[in-house]
Amino acid sequence: MLYNLLYPLSDEFPLFNVFRYITFRAVWALLTALLLSILLGPRFIKWLQRIKCGQYIQEEVACHSGKAGTPTMGGLLIGFTMITSSLLWCDLTNTRVWLTLFVFTGFGLVGFIDDFSKLRRKRNKGLSAKAKFLWQMAITAVVMWVLVQDPAYSTQLSVPFFKNITPDLGWLYLPFAMFVMVGASNGVNLTDGMDGLAIGPTIIAGIVFSVFIYVAGHAQISSYLQVPAVPGVGEVTVVCGALIGAGMGFLWFNAYPAQVFMGDVGSLSLGGTLGFLAVLCKQELILLVAGGLFVVETLSVILQVGYFKFSGGKRIFRMAPLHHHFELKGIPESKVIIRFWITSALLGLVALSVLKLR
Repeated sequence: MLYNLLYPLSDEFPLFNVFRYITFRAVWALLTALLLSILLGPRFIKWLQRIKCGQYIQEEVACHSGKAGTPTMGGLLIGFTMITSSLLWCDLTNTRVWLTLFVFTGFGLVGFIDDFSKLRRKRNKGLSAKAKFLWQMAITAVVMWVLVQDPAYSTQLSVPFFKNITPDLGWLYLPFAMFVMVGASNGVNLTDGMDGLAIGPTIIAGIVFSVFIYVAGHAQISSYLQVPAVPGVGEVTVVCGALIGAGMGFLWFNAYPAQVFMGDVGSLSLGGTLGFLAVLCKQELILLVAGGLFVVETLSVILQVGYFKFSGGKRIFRMAPLHHHFELKGIPESKVIIRFWITSALLGLVALSVLKLR
């Protein structure tokens, strides 16, 4: 909004010319979302406590019983600060900005319904997995249908480390992209089981994809680095800045010991948005690296469930997702979180190295 209002005045007031720079607006979007989160956080948490919006803990996770009643649905704070900051600093005529906000809001709505169902039933059971999946698929179907209407958008797949391998998936690209978004959404959701565990890697992945988004939207840089160019996508870098700032602001209150949990309204929206960012900048496979922690957490659940059924009740891990396995082995929660953050940071650096190793 500030761009649309102030940049046209740059001929009379040269100072406003700074609004034409995406990097300037991305930094201020980050700072705006961060400051809003820190300023509004205490009152927001008190409001959640007042309306008795407390977390219900799974019976199996006895070690977390002391966290029962901690306010949840903190993802509403992430959503408010991210969307507000994006609307302030983005070029609101850019379709890809609105598509990104649509994905964030759509997945967040599914998470909100899930969280609300848990609170109403007073137990850790919300929407069924089938219902959640169908709603997620519906949202991704809508956004991909809109995206592929743009003739400038390609259905080719970029393969990391191999610049000349770009298979065109054709109509198969749609279900593939939908799978990327839904998979990323549920991956973050499964990782959200300890204080700050999910939001830390989400911030790191957001930083990684802000770089890829900016590069893909810059014709000269994308040509030099031999990265698929996507006209108009650079503006989404500002949304990435808002996402990172909102995540950092939420971490201020979610760090161990957490004052608030993000709930599904936060994890599903953040994960789905990360998946869409990967689709937007044509770096879908890089998400496997940048979001490698989410992939491992998801695989640990798949392997645990599959092996349990196949072996007649035996387990690979003491408990899945993987972070609970380490916790039940006696490793302090704070140490598990920090080690997972370090792992995520290293994976983020590996993902960024792909920009040159092509």
